[in-house]
Amino acid sequence: MRIAISGNIGAGKTSLVKLISKSLGYTPYYEDVIANPYLDDFYNHMERWSFNLQIYFLNSRFKHALEMNDGKKNIIQDRTIYEDAYIFAPNLNAMGLMPKRDYENYLSLFDTMIHLVKAPDLLVYLESSIPNLVNKIHKRGREYEKTISIEYLSRLNERYEAWIANYNSGKLLKINVDDIDFVENKSDYNKVLEIIKKEI
Repeated sequence: MRIAISGNIGAGKTSLVKLISKSLGYTPYYEDVIANPYLDDFYNHMERWSFNLQIYFLNSRFKHALEMNDGKKNIIQDRTIYEDAYIFAPNLNAMGLMPKRDYENYLSLFDTMIHLVKAPDLLVYLESSIPNLVNKIHKRGREYEKTISIEYLSRLNERYEAWIANYNSGKLLKINVDDIDFVENKSDYNKVLEIIKKEI
């Protein structure tokens, strides 16, 4: 079984992966944000570093995808390779922050890789409003996220909603996280855990 947790910046993906992996004994795969050498630069100068950042994430997620393909263990992953190609890269291009030739080069590379990637058995989408995302981003206090604009988050949210509305690569579970706190509230977490367990 392979579960993927998707959602906008600040939705709670990493926290949920950590909690679920402990509860169910699944092997966690996390988004590579700590070792990523481009994140700080990207948030300070998006246009200059957008392509580099997206290529780094694409390569990192592709490596994870190949490791997960053997299907011998239960896995839960933080964000999917699809989100880079269908949400983040096109958003950067649409905002004028990734030049057309870089974007086309990126998509060409993604199209080459995606044939070797298996979709998750269950995609869990953490749906969230912008105020909730902003609150959680400020609460966790990552230095490089301080410059994220409301416009950037809003555009990502629109693309997430469009992607989820058309998602057909496997089972999909939507969980609205505006009025729950599965990190601080054990009861909220248990409800989320039970909802996910029913789908696997």
